[in-house]
Parts: sequence; C-alpha cells; structure tokens
Amino acid sequence: MKSAKPFEIYKKLVWQAYKHVKAKGGSSGIDAESIDDFDKNLKMNLYQIWNRLSSGSYFPPAVKGVLIPKKDGGTRLLGVPTISDRIAQMVVKMILEPILEPIFDENSLGYRPGKSAHNAIAITRQRCWKYDWVVEFDIKGLFDNLDHNRLMKAVRHHCDCPWIFLYPERWLKAPLQHEDGTIMVREKGTPQGGVISPLLANLFLHYAFDAWVRRELPTLPFCRYADDGLLHCRTQSQAQTVLEKIRIRFKECGLDLHPEKSKIIYCKDTHRRLDYSEISFDFLGYTFRPRRCVDKKGRIHPNFLPAISKASKKAINREMRSWHLQLKNDKSLVDLAKMFNPKLTGWYNYYGRFYPSALGRLWYNFNKYLEQWVRRKYKRFARHKRQAQDYVKYLAKTNPHLFVHWKLRTI
Repeated sequence: MKSAKPFEIYKKLVWQAYKHVKAKGGSSGIDAESIDDFDKNLKMNLYQIWNRLSSGSYFPPAVKGVLIPKKDGGTRLLGVPTISDRIAQMVVKMILEPILEPIFDENSLGYRPGKSAHNAIAITRQRCWKYDWVVEFDIKGLFDNLDHNRLMKAVRHHCDCPWIFLYPERWLKAPLQHEDGTIMVREKGTPQGGVISPLLANLFLHYAFDAWVRRELPTLPFCRYADDGLLHCRTQSQAQTVLEKIRIRFKECGLDLHPEKSKIIYCKDTHRRLDYSEISFDFLGYTFRPRRCVDKKGRIHPNFLPAISKASKKAINREMRSWHLQLKNDKSLVDLAKMFNPKLTGWYNYYGRFYPSALGRLWYNFNKYLEQWVRRKYKRFARHKRQAQDYVKYLAKTNPHLFVHWKLRTI
C-alpha cells in the first residue's frame, strides 16, 4: 500500500528487499547487528526503513571497513553496510536495475541478472580461437576511485525519480569506519561490498568503457566483467595501439590501469607459432594458455584453453588445510561429507566447467587428508599408510555419492 509521504514507496517493496538480503546472508555492519538480531524486532525495523525512505530522511550510517585477503596476495578493503542499510540499498536497486539493464552492453557480464562468469569465460575461449591477440586490462582500485559527479550525472540521465537518485548520492558519500575506529570521509568511490555498488560501477563503466569501445573501436570484440576486461585483436601492432588508447581513456575518466595486470597476450596454439613472451592470462579465476588437446582423429596438439589458475588452486589448498580434516577423528565419514562436500561441489561447479582434469591435484590432496584421518581414527591403519590409501579407495568405490570427486571416479 502507498502512504501520504513525499516519496511513494510500496511497503511490499521493502519486504521483498528484506527477503533478498536475508537469503544472501553476510556479516554485520558497524552496529554489530546480525540478521537474527534484526529479525527479533522485524516489523518495527522494516517500518522504520520504509518510513525514512518515504519521507526523504534516510541517511546511511558509516560502512564498516574490513580487510580481506586476495587470491594473488595482498588485501582488499571491503565495505560492509549494516543490515538495515543493505535492505535500503536493495529497495533502490530493485527499482533502478530494471531501468539500467536495457542500456547495458551484451558484453558486460559482471554482476548482472541472467549472466555469469562462465558466460564470460565461454565467449572468451571462442574468441581466443578466432583472434591471435588479446589485450587484458585490470582497473586499479575501481570501487575506490569512481568519480561521484560523473556517476550521478549518469544516474540522473536514466532516472527522473527524485528518491532514486537522492539515496545513491548519500551512499556514495557515506564514511567508512576502519577496524581501529577511525573514520574516512569518502570524496570518490563506492564501498566494495555494498548492495548497490556493483550496479553503480557497471553504470559508470558503461559510459567510461563499453559505449566508448562501441563508438571508437567498433570492429573489436570485447568482454568486461566488473573491473576486468579483454579486447581481441588481429595483430600485435593493433593490440599495442588499443592498449594505449584504453589507458588514455580510463585516465580521462579518473581511473588507472593496473600496470602488472594490463598487458598484451599472444594466443599461441598449433597454428600460431610466433615467439612471444606473453602466452597466458588469468581471467575470473581461470588461466588461458596453450594446453594439451586431442582432436577428433586422436592426434595430440596444443590448443588455447582455460583451466583453473594457479592462484585459485593455491587459495583452495590453503582453505582445505585450514579445515584440519585429518584431526577430526571424532567425526564419521558421513559427518565429514556433510561438512565439506558442499564446498567441494561449489569448487567443482565453478572450476570444473572448463578443462576439469586440472582439478585432479586438488582431489588428490583432499583424499590425502582423508587417508590421514583414517590412520588417526582406526588403530589398525595407524602404521600402515598403503592400507589406509587402499581403504579410502574402497570407501570411494562403495560410497560414491559422499564427495563430488568420488562421484566423478577420480580416485
């Protein structure tokens, strides 16, 4: 129902936004309120969000800054809004996203409904077979450096609803509170971790890059997933020109390319034998490079293909070690499956889509942890490493449904 407020916002919309936020989960913001805490006074909390949004009096609290590790080393500063603020952002996103979706380019695949990283990897694989050269770019600190004026100009261009462009501007300016309690005032950028931030970043990059490429480089296919992107070229000289052009373009928009992650790659395979230093690149957790392939006639030859990257495998191995599975001898095999198979399945569903044999070492490592678990749990295997290994193989054969790689018969 509507209410006599300055802005007409349906209460049902706030309820739908809450359900989205609750389903996604996530940690608490600076108020330390979890989703369970929020639910204890759900009706009043949702009413307050609706009331403030409808009256124009909603001002977001500071965003909690949390440092998280990157796969390739270093850390990334994540901005975590409060539960209430995530719901308020979701309300605006649910209205703004359908307005912006039709204007976005089909080659922009990050953080969009109905599109995925697998779409980006699949189309990139096909284009690497057709084009000899790839220009890879990575925007340095995208979410920290978005120009507020340019971004809000784009929002107003596509939406004339006052409350829709009122609140994104307030979220852009919301301060960030570090773990030590210090407050950082934001004059540019949008918190990476905010509900609406990916949508706003996509809008900014639509004009900064996507539409610009369509206008200035219309013959070149490209693929962008958030701040990572690729352009495909026919020749090395064309790739060099393109890399310099996009470097200048992003500079004009207040952004810089990452110097180490932006480069030119030669898609070397059985038909492309030019001697060039860069013949691989990482994209969305996969590494594209020449790989062993068997053609229809059974002949082995190199083909330019994606498979799980070394950085991704390293991160997965690090997480598996942190489980200390081999020490959980108070658990049954079924208990271990309930604890760890969902994670293993998630990794397989993402990284097993292309060149799944590259996951073999990960499955091997997991089975080794199971062998150590067997030797700790059963005294008869304590001093018999080979027998423990055979017993794990027996368990895999008789219980193939317990772990995803057992189902694939990779042991």
